[in-house]
Amino acid sequence: MRWGIPLFKSYWEEDDIESIAKVIRRGSYWATGPEVEKFEKKISNFLGTSYCVSFNSGTSALHSVLLAHKITSGEVIVPSFTFIATSNSVLLSGAKPIFAEIESETYGLDVEDVKKRINKKTRCIMPIHYGGLACKDIKAIKELAEDHDILLIEDAAESLGSKIDGEMVGTFGQSAMFSFCQNKVITTGEGGVIVTNSRDIYEKMKLIRSHGRVEKKSNDYFSTTKNMDYIQIGYNFRMPTMSAALGLSQIGKINKIIKMRRKNAKYLNKKLEGVSQIKLPLEPKNQYHVYQMYTIQLKNSNDRDRLQNHLAKARIMTKVYFDPIHLKTFYKTEYKYTAGYLPKTEELSKKVLTLPMYASLKKQEIDYVVDSIKSFFKGG
Repeated sequence: MRWGIPLFKSYWEEDDIESIAKVIRRGSYWATGPEVEKFEKKISNFLGTSYCVSFNSGTSALHSVLLAHKITSGEVIVPSFTFIATSNSVLLSGAKPIFAEIESETYGLDVEDVKKRINKKTRCIMPIHYGGLACKDIKAIKELAEDHDILLIEDAAESLGSKIDGEMVGTFGQSAMFSFCQNKVITTGEGGVIVTNSRDIYEKMKLIRSHGRVEKKSNDYFSTTKNMDYIQIGYNFRMPTMSAALGLSQIGKINKIIKMRRKNAKYLNKKLEGVSQIKLPLEPKNQYHVYQMYTIQLKNSNDRDRLQNHLAKARIMTKVYFDPIHLKTFYKTEYKYTAGYLPKTEELSKKVLTLPMYASLKKQEIDYVVDSIKSFFKGG
């Protein structure tokens, strides 16, 4: 279908085009140019972390950080209410994902349920920060991880720039991942990074992302005639220079983009506040929401599905973020999960619906979405 109002649009300006064109015109270093390291430093500076390593996707970034932390066995506690890469990366590293319940305010891991699932095999807790908002229990989860001497790795794919109590998401755990896929607040098309304050983890991830090859700034594989050493097994997970160049351009306008998204979300909240049949994604008092997604909650799955169909007929795209991972065919087949394993997660997933939200969304487009929602509840 050709959507009149899509779920998202990537925000761009002319300098984004020029940043990529500049790399192309240079005719060299399309794979490992200086823009890569510059982009990594910009992300570190923005978040206040010591190190940042870029990857060709958020998935490869998560896979790599688990390997760097030697999480190749045991169990990792994750939500089922997330994109499947969260749990798949655990399996790819050699560990087992253990699904825990979420809470209904920010859709983050429920710390009380996490407590019940910790045992001698638990190596790590990996919460997500959903849709541009911090997991409300993140500080309690951090304390829990510290008490049990287990790792905390944040899957912050959707929430670059969000804060809780003034602290940046991605700075609570030993490491954190951010994604730059096309629907994120800023984008490199595909791509991701890991941020950390550990020099050791930083160096290990550089080896993992590039074949286990030892490189120095003055001794890049593509710019030297010298033989290079390979000290471990590794992957080709590098972020291309053109993607990093786009990321450099995008990070330069991140505050502007977040401001635009927050303005649109505020207007949408105001227009929908009288619709009693839906719960709005309001900003908790101690949080800073960047609205990477705008997810409403309905009273039941029947209303949710009928509203989605109604909006589709009006050429308004919506999506369910997320259906539980443990009920996907692979996990049901391999691990024998069945409905009822995570009752709270399963119930919430039947009620959520993500509406269009992006920086360049126009007021008249928001008005059209709101009018279409109101007409549904009026029986139109």
